[in-house]
Amino acid sequence: MQMTGAEVMVKCLAEQGVTTVFGYPGGAILPFYDALREAADIRHILTAHEQGAAHAADGYARAGGQVGVCIATSGPGATNLVTGLANAFLDSIPVVAITGQVSVAMIGRDAFQEVDITGITMPITKHNFVVRDVEELADTVRNAFRIAASGRPGPVLIDIPKDITAAKCEFIPKGKVEINETYEISDEELQTVADMIAASERPMIYYGGGVETSDAGDMLLQLQRKADIPSAHTMMAIGCIPDTEPLSLGMIGMHGTVSAAWAVERCDLLVCIGARFSDRVATNTKRFAPSAKVIHVDIDDAEINKNIGVDYAIVSDAETFLEKVMPYIKEAKHDAWRAQITEWQTKLDYVPKDDESVIHPHQLLRTVAEETPEDTIIATDVGQHQLWSAQ
Repeated sequence: MQMTGAEVMVKCLAEQGVTTVFGYPGGAILPFYDALREAADIRHILTAHEQGAAHAADGYARAGGQVGVCIATSGPGATNLVTGLANAFLDSIPVVAITGQVSVAMIGRDAFQEVDITGITMPITKHNFVVRDVEELADTVRNAFRIAASGRPGPVLIDIPKDITAAKCEFIPKGKVEINETYEISDEELQTVADMIAASERPMIYYGGGVETSDAGDMLLQLQRKADIPSAHTMMAIGCIPDTEPLSLGMIGMHGTVSAAWAVERCDLLVCIGARFSDRVATNTKRFAPSAKVIHVDIDDAEINKNIGVDYAIVSDAETFLEKVMPYIKEAKHDAWRAQITEWQTKLDYVPKDDESVIHPHQLLRTVAEETPEDTIIATDVGQHQLWSAQ
C-alpha cells in the first residue's frame, strides 16, 4: 500500500494504540497535520504553545499509563518542547515527541527555522532520531514507542524533514510493539535480601516513582506488614500506600516528615525500591542513613552507587522484585523500633493549628479538599505551594 510519509506516521500512531495527541502546527509539520485530519480515531488537542503540548503529553502518560505524544514544527516549535521533555526525562515518563524539520537537502545549512533539535535534546531524551529515508520511517516510529516504554521509561524524539513527510513508500502494518521485559533475579540474591531484612532490628523502606510506575504499591504493603517494616516515600510515589497506613511515615526528604528523617538517620537497614537518592531526599550524601546497610532495587543499573554507595543491589522493576522476594521474607515484629517511631511521630511531626487571624497554607488546602469532589485533579506549578499540596 503506497502512502506518503505523513500518512505512514498517522498509521503507525494508530497501530501503537494512540488515541490522543497534543500539538501546535507549523509549516514544516503541516503535511503530517493534513494526514492527521483524515484519522477519525486519533484526537488532536490544540495547545496554546508547544511547551503546553509537551507537558500535556507527560501528564497524559502519567495519568493513563501509556505513551504520551506531542507534536511541534521545526525551529522554535521544536525548541519549545525542551522543558516538557526534560521534565519527562527526569521523572521517567514515556513520551514520543514528533518534530518537523527542514528538507533533508537543507539540513546543516542554517535554513529558515532550522535547529539541531536532536543535538539539543540528546541529554534529555532516552533516544532521538532524524529520519532521512521514508522507507525507514515506519520502523523508526515503532522503535521510538518501544524505547519510550521499555526499561526505565522516558521521552524519545523523532525529527522528520518536510520532504520525508511528502515522499511515498510501501506501508506494511505490523501491529503494536510488545514490551515483554524480564528481570532475572537469582534465588541467591533473593535469599541475601531476605536474610539482611531478617537480621535487621531497625529496618526502613524508602520507595519512589518506580513503585508507582510498576503499580506495585499493594505488594510493597504486603511485604511491609509481613516483615513489620515502616516506610517513607518520595513525591513521585504519593498514593502508592495510604498515608493512613500505620507503617507509613509519609514523605521523606527536606520537605518530608521529621519522623521519616529520624528513622532514616537511625535505622540499621535501609531498603530503597524504585528511587534514586536525589538531593531532595539525600541532601547530604555522606551522612545519609549513616548507621544502615543499604539495599538498592532499581530498574536502571546506572542509578546504583551513583549518589549513595550501597551494600547490595538488584537491577529489576519494583513489581518483579517484590513478587519474587515475598516467599523468602520471614514474619517479624519490631515492637521497640515501631514504638520509637511512634514517639517521634507524636513529638516531632508537624501538626497544623488553625489561626483565625491569618489564612495558613494548611487551612487553605483543607478548604480546597473539602470543597472539591474526591476525583478532582489538582495541578501545581513548582514551588512552595507544590510542597504544601504534597504534604
